Amino acid sequence: MVAGVVGLSILCFLALIIGTSLGAGNNDGFSSGLWPFVITVPNFGLPLGFLLIIALLVTSAIRRSREAKEQE
Repeated sequence: MVAGVVGLSILCFLALIIGTSLGAGNNDGFSSGLWPFVITVPNFGLPLGFLLIIALLVTSAIRRSREAKEQE
């Protein structure tokens, strides 16, 4: 799930860079079609991916500490 969110955000970010270089933003071109979605996905996806990675690290640390206590 983390890889999917971050991967989609990076792909949208790259699409935005490529679209800008090809002139899609001329004459307010980013306000129609799929572009508003492409622009907003990295704004929410990258912070969400960061929070999911932190949650993964915390749950992994808790699981490992519980397993270590069971072995004693």
